[in-house]
Amino acid sequence: MRVVLDANIYISSLISSQGNPATIINRWLSGEFDVLLSQPIIDEISRVTGYERLQKKYQKIRERRLEFIELISKQSIWSESTETLAIVKADESDNRYLEYAIAGGATYMVTGDEHLLSVGNYQGISIITPAVFVTLLEMGNA
Repeated sequence: MRVVLDANIYISSLISSQGNPATIINRWLSGEFDVLLSQPIIDEISRVTGYERLQKKYQKIRERRLEFIELISKQSIWSESTETLAIVKADESDNRYLEYAIAGGATYMVTGDEHLLSVGNYQGISIITPAVFVTLLEMGNA
């Protein structure tokens, strides 16, 4: 199974080793599913974790961000899109996630982003919250 994770999942898991985002990252790294990644997602993670206010507030981000970005870059399947979508109107950049999910043959997109969640399902890709994805993994339905 292939999954696209929104940047907020990676960032949340870096901030806290508890909770659904951390569970998702740990289960991915243990080989339960594959993650599709693209350069714009890496760029977003790098940009956000580079914010001074986050680095001041969260020691883990300051200490581990570069190592974490390298880890996820190496462990992912890279996806590049050849089409441009305009499904999410409120935040045009969210369309990149859908493009990479389609190009890489994803089953799920996991996000906390309301704009993406409101799409629900697109071309067979279920767009779900971290809590729903963890539940599916625990039930063996993902």
